[in-house]
Amino acid sequence: MSRIYLPSNASAARLREAEHARRNRAEIVRELSWGRVTRRDLIKMGLFTAAGLLAPIGGLNPFVKSVYGQAPTGLPPTPLFGCEAFSQPMPRFDVLPRRKVTYAPDGVTITGPLNPTPTAAANETMRRVPAVLGGGYGPIEGRPPGPIWAHQRFTKYLPQIAVEVWQRQAATNDTYDAQVDPMLNSGMTKGMTLPLRFHTGMPTQQPNSVWTFNGTIPPKLLLARYGEPVLFRHHNDLSPDVRQNNGFGKHTISTHEHNGHHGAENDGFTGAYFFPGQFYDYHWPIVLGGCSSMNKDATESKASSPTDDGTLVNVPGDWHETMSTHWFHDHMFAYTSQNVYKGNAAMFNIYSGLDRGNEAHDDRVNLCLPSGTAKSWGNLDYDVNLMLADKACDAEGQLAFDIFDFDGFIGDMMTVNLAFKPYFEVEARKYRFRILNASVSRFFKIALVDASGRAREIVQIANDGNLLPYSVPLMELDEMGIAERYDVVVDFSQFHVNDRVYFVNLADHFDPESRELNGKKPVRDLSVAEALAGTSLDPCVGSFLEFIVVREPAVEDQSQVPRELIPNPDLKDIPVARERVFEFGRGAKGIEDDPWGIKTDKGDMLQAAFNRVSAAPRLGTREIWTLRNGGGGWDHPIHIHFEEGQILERDGSLANVPAWERGRKDVYRLRPSGTVKITMQFRDWGGMFMEHCHNTVHEDHSMLLRWEIDDGGAPFLRPLPSPKPTPQGVTFEPTVDILPTAL
Repeated sequence: MSRIYLPSNASAARLREAEHARRNRAEIVRELSWGRVTRRDLIKMGLFTAAGLLAPIGGLNPFVKSVYGQAPTGLPPTPLFGCEAFSQPMPRFDVLPRRKVTYAPDGVTITGPLNPTPTAAANETMRRVPAVLGGGYGPIEGRPPGPIWAHQRFTKYLPQIAVEVWQRQAATNDTYDAQVDPMLNSGMTKGMTLPLRFHTGMPTQQPNSVWTFNGTIPPKLLLARYGEPVLFRHHNDLSPDVRQNNGFGKHTISTHEHNGHHGAENDGFTGAYFFPGQFYDYHWPIVLGGCSSMNKDATESKASSPTDDGTLVNVPGDWHETMSTHWFHDHMFAYTSQNVYKGNAAMFNIYSGLDRGNEAHDDRVNLCLPSGTAKSWGNLDYDVNLMLADKACDAEGQLAFDIFDFDGFIGDMMTVNLAFKPYFEVEARKYRFRILNASVSRFFKIALVDASGRAREIVQIANDGNLLPYSVPLMELDEMGIAERYDVVVDFSQFHVNDRVYFVNLADHFDPESRELNGKKPVRDLSVAEALAGTSLDPCVGSFLEFIVVREPAVEDQSQVPRELIPNPDLKDIPVARERVFEFGRGAKGIEDDPWGIKTDKGDMLQAAFNRVSAAPRLGTREIWTLRNGGGGWDHPIHIHFEEGQILERDGSLANVPAWERGRKDVYRLRPSGTVKITMQFRDWGGMFMEHCHNTVHEDHSMLLRWEIDDGGAPFLRPLPSPKPTPQGVTFEPTVDILPTAL
């Protein structure tokens, strides 16, 4: 939905007309989400155009000329119920409990704490399936059965930590735990009651308006460390009735750990979804890239993990591949945008010898980044996760999703950690912020601005979860595509107590020529003065997070921001086995009427099909992939699962790659008509993975492909059979659609 919202001072008649059209459209969204109509049906009915746009029908499309003969009617703005910006505290993430996995005396048989105990292959114990899902019996675990989808090297990387979550309807949080002192959380206390609402003055969300991990806010945070495998059990506790969704969202889910280095059975493959009443056990071994081929004897101290007693334990693999900031989210085929927008998103901090999470522990390995000192590792005091996302609500204040333009969905209410424009109290010292763009289609461009409107320095230390080779001082960050993560350090010691400082969004999606909000890309990047002027018609431009300097540091700031961080792996002596070209654009061929697609190696522009293999790199090799934007009217943030890449060229030259993109990445903004050339290795694990645009509307319609590593020996086959999930069990079909250049 790349359209413009009506201003809050629009006439009552225009607001009523727009709300009437929105409600009518919401009925179509509901029928689509229930599976009772298809997009092809809507085209035949004359409700959609072939390009996926809502047909110009009065009372349905608000962008036909108003009956009052003035201008396009527009969408009704999100009601704020009198709530003002910066009038509520920003909740820090709710940290998920970590439970130690216990074993029998043989050291292999798991005895707890999860019930049933995890197994290498999917648990096929039968349960009764509700009639609304077809009745009969089906397995309690939704993971595809058999050896191909069994956890790879499960006994070598036996889980040590269990984390259990439930995908649930909106509920009140009465177990909130940010694992920091309330004075470091703007006064918010452990166990305080938090109804699910975007502001304390806004309505509580109805149970089926929002679906989050455990059904509560704020978003959840998982803490892990290298060498400590995690068993993440995800229960689907949503209603078995697909109609219980308040008009959007699908009750089948698949959890993608973005961008975990593990087997594909744990990656959240888009076609390996599971149903209400089932769980899925994800085994995340938390290993370094190259763990099976480099530093196998674990003799390198920088390839290490922090222990509880303050020492290090070495781990195999390449320390240059150390990662820090991940997130996980739904990846349900054709419904990723709706489910992530509805709340299926969380963050994941990974700790290492290099990035220990204890700023005072100087052992000549730890980089001593801002964090805290109370614990041996994983201190969150001055290490803060920020999830940015634009939202929209209906007239009753309930979360709304209105997608009749396949260009993208743009909301008009800015949230941080699912709170509308909050404030955050800070001390006059250095803080690390792990920033995630969790929007559907919106890009951000962030500047730090003082009360006088002057931009102040930010130091970027990481991009997409990877610490950069060198820290980069900036006066404003680059555009941030969907799913990109920027880790930055802000030094608040340059301000005085009681000063107020702001994160400001400079990326403007409003197109003055079409009078629309553009869901395909930002239309322009504003100056700080322009963004603060309040003249942009993009509701999410301007200040969105207020920092209040409330005191001098409670304890001495011992953190550092080294110039040198983590060098890239040196790949110059590793031969390039293959080069491939992927072009992302419109005009795709397929059985649906989706506009987006991907062209592989000069072949046809194809729509998504998760039973088609577009590339099959060989295990243990290095390749070069060129990612090309097929048009100038849009930008695509392209995500490649499983392996991190290095950018070799942007638009034909390394000189076009800025310093903040010269580390390893997993999301690559192509820019309009742009080209990015990257190199990756394919190591350690096998299975089927994905590559797609992370504007999730583009992904769902249908800019996504499957690639796989399938030549690593038994149990893998070439090509891998494609799963077909049902509540009664997962079957497989042969994969016969293999592109000519795939193998």
